[in-house]
Amino acid sequence: MANMWKSLLLVAIYVVASPVDADTLDVTKYLQPGHDLSQALATAWKEACASPGLSKLVIPGGTYRLGEVVLSGPCKGPVVLQVDATLVAPVNHNEIKGGGWVTVQNVDQFTLTGSGTFDGQGQYAWTKNDCSKTWNCLSLPINLRFHFITNSLINGITSLDSKQFHVNVLGCRNLTFQYLKITAPGDSPNTDGIHIGRSNGVNIFNVQIKTGDDCVSLGDGCQNVNITGVTCGPGHGISVGSLGKYPGEEPVSGITVKNCTLKNAMNGLRIKTWPASLRGTASNMHFEDIVMDNVGNPVIIDQQYCPWNQCKKNAPSLIKIQDVSFKNIRGTSSTPEVVKLACSSQFPCKNVQFGNIDLVYHGDKGPATTTCTNIRPAIFGNQNPPLCRDLA
Repeated sequence: MANMWKSLLLVAIYVVASPVDADTLDVTKYLQPGHDLSQALATAWKEACASPGLSKLVIPGGTYRLGEVVLSGPCKGPVVLQVDATLVAPVNHNEIKGGGWVTVQNVDQFTLTGSGTFDGQGQYAWTKNDCSKTWNCLSLPINLRFHFITNSLINGITSLDSKQFHVNVLGCRNLTFQYLKITAPGDSPNTDGIHIGRSNGVNIFNVQIKTGDDCVSLGDGCQNVNITGVTCGPGHGISVGSLGKYPGEEPVSGITVKNCTLKNAMNGLRIKTWPASLRGTASNMHFEDIVMDNVGNPVIIDQQYCPWNQCKKNAPSLIKIQDVSFKNIRGTSSTPEVVKLACSSQFPCKNVQFGNIDLVYHGDKGPATTTCTNIRPAIFGNQNPPLCRDLA
C-alpha cells in the first residue's frame, strides 16, 4: 500500500499546448496521500480544454485510484488523453453518483489512447444486480461513457470488470473504436461490451470482447455503424436491439457487421424487438463473413423478445424489419436450432436474404434445425442445414 501512495505522489499529467510548444503542466501538487487522481485529472482537463491548440494529457504507467470524473467540452482545440496506467474505480458503486465512472461529453476531435486499463472493480457490484429477477432493477455505473462527441478516436485501451456496461455511446458522430480489449467474466450481469444509441457513423475495428452480456449492442437511433474484425466470447453475441420498449425511439439503419469471430458465446447475430411494442423501423442491416465457434443460437431474428416474462407476448411487435442480409455465416453451434427467424405477425419481415450458410451442430439433441415465422427469406448459394421457408 505504501508503494501505491508513492506512485500516486510521482504521477504526472502533462498538458502539451501544441506539437511545437511542449509546455508541461505538472499536476502532482494536487495529489496528497489518501487522495486519488480525480481532481488532478479534472484540473488538467480544464486547462487543456481551454487551449486553442492541440493539447495532450498523459497518465504514465503505474496503478492509481480514480473516482468519478466528467470531462466536458466544448473545447477550444483537439484534446488527446493518453492513459498508460491502470486506473482503479471505487469498489462501492454508491460512490459513483452520475451513472458513469469516466464520462467524456460535448467534445469535438477527442482522442483516448494508450496501453492503460480502466479497472471498474465490478465484482462487488455484480452481487447487487438483480435484473434477471426484476424489471425495475438497480442501474450500476458504466466504465466509460462517450456522450455527444464528434470526429473522435478511442484506441488501444482496456476496459476491465465494469460494474455495468463497459462502454456507452450516446449522440455521437464520426467516432471510431479500434484495438480495444474489453474483459469481464461470462457470468457478470449486464456488462455489455460496447452499447451504442442515437449515434451516426460509429466504427468498431479489431476489438476483443469477453464479457457477460452482448459484446456489441445497438439501440434505437443507430445509423451507419460499421463493426469489423471483432472477436466476441464469452458473451451474448452481437445484437441489434432490443427495440420497441420506450416511446419516441428512432429508426435503426445502415448496420454492417463483417469479418467477425464469435467463440463460446451464448448467442450469435441477433435482431430483437419487444412484443406489444411501439412502432418503429430497423432496416438496411447486413452480416457477412462471420465465423461461429461453439455458439448458441447463431442467427436470430426475435420479435417476441421478452426477458423475465414481463411483457404481453400475445400482442405482436410493431417494429418493421426489412432489407437484411446474412452471407457467408459458417462454423459450429452449441444448440440444434442454428437459425431462428421469428418475425412479427403484424409486420412480417421483408426482403431478408440468406446466402452460403454452413452451421453444424454436433450435440445429442438431434439434427441441426432452422425455423421461420412470418418471413419468406430469399435464399441463394449453399445452405447447411436447408433454410426453412415461412411455416406460419
